[in-house]
Amino acid sequence: MTSENQARTVNGYTIEPGARLSGANLTSADLSGVDLSRADLSSAHLSGANLSGANLTGTTLTGADLTDANLSGAQLSDSYLTGAHMTGSNLSDADLSRANMRGALLAGANTTGAILTDTYLPRGFSNGT
Repeated sequence: MTSENQARTVNGYTIEPGARLSGANLTSADLSGVDLSRADLSSAHLSGANLSGANLTGTTLTGADLTDANLSGAQLSDSYLTGAHMTGSNLSDADLSRANMRGALLAGANTTGAILTDTYLPRGFSNGT
């Protein structure tokens, strides 16, 4: 965010740490660099959204639609991405340490340089290394 710890409004939703945005429609929104740490984005619609460099530490994204979203360089450690739809998403250089990604759909996702330390990955996942 441009001002540290300052909330902003996107598509009528207040974007700030701990926000309750379950089911929010943030399709194609520019959320680059925002702080949504500890937020609830379960079942949120984030397809095509730009979340590059965003702080999503400890955020709940269970069942969220992140199809074709840009999460490059995002901080996703300790996040819950169970059942998230991440087909075609860009996770390059993202920190997914200790994230729970059980049941996430990652077909065509770019995980180049992603940190996957102690990450619970979907069965059969391979990052090509």
